[in-house]
Amino acid sequence: MADAVGNKASKDYGVGVPPPDSGGFPIKGAGHLDWGMQHRLAQMFSPASGNTVMLAFDHGYIMGPTSGLERLDLVIPPLAPYVNVLMGTRGAFKTCVPPTVQKPICLRSTYDTSVLFEDMTVGGGIAIDMENAVAMDAVAVAVQTFIGSAGEARSLELLARTVDAGTKAGIPTLGVVAVGKDMARTEQFFLLATRMLAENGAHVVKSYYCDGFEHVTHACPVPIVIAGGKKLPESEALTMAYRAINEGARGVDMGRNIFQADDPNAMAQAVGKVVHEAFTDKRAYEFYLDVKS
Repeated sequence: MADAVGNKASKDYGVGVPPPDSGGFPIKGAGHLDWGMQHRLAQMFSPASGNTVMLAFDHGYIMGPTSGLERLDLVIPPLAPYVNVLMGTRGAFKTCVPPTVQKPICLRSTYDTSVLFEDMTVGGGIAIDMENAVAMDAVAVAVQTFIGSAGEARSLELLARTVDAGTKAGIPTLGVVAVGKDMARTEQFFLLATRMLAENGAHVVKSYYCDGFEHVTHACPVPIVIAGGKKLPESEALTMAYRAINEGARGVDMGRNIFQADDPNAMAQAVGKVVHEAFTDKRAYEFYLDVKS
């Protein structure tokens, strides 16, 4: 077992050095996966840019009705044309997203305690098994993890069990780094958390943007997509997306910064310009204002 005492601080992240060739498959760390896994990942990430815009609307599973998501059926389908992947719970998809909406879906596959619970980081359990994920035609399943909290061991077990089941079904696992109220959003934390999720089998990792993010993306052997986090002014959210993409993120998984924007449709399109078309944040914000008007 590795000893944490006496380790040398990491310093050489190979920034600027491309990852090893994935046998012609363009997604980092996925070159040795089977055809079904690769086929689903290829639906998540644009073949042109290699990146993805995911729309997260799973907030209600712990928060109840969230501002902007009071009526999922009225909000989510109109946004679908502007994103690559829809991320939500099976209940939300079955009741509020018509099956004629032709977008890949990522299912939240674990449940957690509500915002009313004293310690949300204790973790939960499996919310949907892999057989049902296959029946819903999911391209990925998402597992929340609580690194550095009371729920760490439990959530890592759920992640590993989901990866095992997904491997048999050909469905990739998205490992989600949860940040509790007492956790520092530092480079050191995200270096640890993202690497732990990847080494426990996650095929894609969702994390937050931080100072030193370029080190985080280079040290993680699978693609990282950033979480949008709390609602920011539209210009600031686009700047965060721009910086993350330029520092190695392979996409964004935004929720509130899209559906709580003054114009959600315009914001979803502007985020796509940054992620897929190399727009600067300034140019994307000008685009947002033009579309909004």
